[in-house]
Amino acid sequence: MIRHIRITNFATIENTEIDFHDGLNIITGETGAGKSIVIEAVSLALGSRADTAFVRSGADKAIIQMIADKDDREYVITREISAAGRNLCKINDEIVTLAALNSLCRSLADIHGQYDHQSLLNPEYHIDLVDLYHKDVIQPAKEAAAAAYSEYAAVRGELKKLLEQSAKDQRERDFMEFELNEIRQVSPAPGEDEELERKIAVLQNSELIYDSLSGAYEAASGEDYSVLGGIKGISDLLGQVSQYSPSLKETADRIDAIYYDFEDACSVIRDLRDETVFSPDELNSAIERADAITRLKNKHGKSINELLEYAQELESKLEHIDNADSYKAELQGRLHECGTRLKDACAALSEARQAAAAQLEEKITEQLLQLNFKDARFAIQFSPAPVFTANGNDLVEFIISTNRGEPMKPLSKIASGGEMSRIMLAFKKIIGDYDMIPTMIFDEIDSGISGIAASVVGRKLKEIAQSHQVICITHLPQIAACGTWNYRISKSSDDSRTYTEVTALDNEAAVYEIARLLGGDNITDTTLASARELMEAGAVS
Repeated sequence: MIRHIRITNFATIENTEIDFHDGLNIITGETGAGKSIVIEAVSLALGSRADTAFVRSGADKAIIQMIADKDDREYVITREISAAGRNLCKINDEIVTLAALNSLCRSLADIHGQYDHQSLLNPEYHIDLVDLYHKDVIQPAKEAAAAAYSEYAAVRGELKKLLEQSAKDQRERDFMEFELNEIRQVSPAPGEDEELERKIAVLQNSELIYDSLSGAYEAASGEDYSVLGGIKGISDLLGQVSQYSPSLKETADRIDAIYYDFEDACSVIRDLRDETVFSPDELNSAIERADAITRLKNKHGKSINELLEYAQELESKLEHIDNADSYKAELQGRLHECGTRLKDACAALSEARQAAAAQLEEKITEQLLQLNFKDARFAIQFSPAPVFTANGNDLVEFIISTNRGEPMKPLSKIASGGEMSRIMLAFKKIIGDYDMIPTMIFDEIDSGISGIAASVVGRKLKEIAQSHQVICITHLPQIAACGTWNYRISKSSDDSRTYTEVTALDNEAAVYEIARLLGGDNITDTTLASARELMEAGAVS
């Protein structure tokens, strides 16, 4: 709970410190004195968004420091807002992000203002209140429904994508099949284009190649004079004298080796000559094949390897299209199974919600009776949502009748501002018993109420304060009189500045403050006596 807050250079507050305590802490003050500024400062310390407009005129920055404790651990929270727009958050002197501060402070305190009245009028918020009640039972059911919905949505999305793709594929199927058949008809082999290029070059020059090979073979090993015969004569001459020195022997061996290598080369030249035959048909066939491959490559802008990969891709797509019906049937079967699981999970969630709602109806009705709704009837109405969602398929709305003989209607169509303050307080009393948040802060809880209703609200706040720390801003003496601790906000000014101060009131000062709320600045013995009477009644309530 919140133990202490120090506010420096925040709006009209130059420097003030407040010690808060267990029980009901009441803050009062004249209209315009700055009561809401204190709540705004507390809200900033608890992680709300900063606004440089709150930095006091002439100051570099506003600083709000708060000391709070939870689960036997103390937290020192610091919030700095600079006039230049910089924002600094600290927890126990360690700089943290605003998200981290929010995460902690959500479990420290909860601020309730007129927005709560508006949210209570919004039927979309009602289901959240039901889910918060007995959340130990409802939360697992919500998680199961969310998981079932996630699985269902994934399969549904996959089926939708398949149907959309299938419709598109069917339109493109003929073209894909045409392209595949075109590639298959040519059936190019890897590297075939380069091989054909070489073959065509040979065939186109076969006569020149044959003449060159014939001349080369004749010069190398002809019958009259040939290079091979000359090398043979050299080899024989050296062989006759090779025995006389190592050098002669080495040279003779080298010539022998040259002879045999050259003899092999001559055989190759002869074979190449014999194989070289000019064939116009073979040349034309090679040119036609090369042209077909070139046209295919140019049309698709791909190499042979890329064409072969594309053909495999087309085959895969066509196979997928041909098997789409069976895959669609499989997905439809899975979707049905997921839908069944989703319906079962949502039914279990709805059952848990309705069981909780039945108990919540009784407790809210009981609280309304205590808050002076003597003839109130309250119910939680369930209806099926048009579609399943991750949050189930329940539509929940609170309906109420506040007067005898009136039909039950939605809150938004029946409750006045004062009634909404009390109805909201009934919810906060019930929800506060199990949300484990130690501090509840009420701003404008007394909107639209007075007289007996105000006394009832004061007693209910004191009841809530038995299990929570409650900080409440009010302008009604009936509520202020119920305070365990009272504070007064006052505003003063000099020639150039306005100052807001918060003062803790002892018992006598609290009497005077409540007398002021009763009778204004004209405090008489009668108003003082009435104030004491109110405080005595509040003390025993």
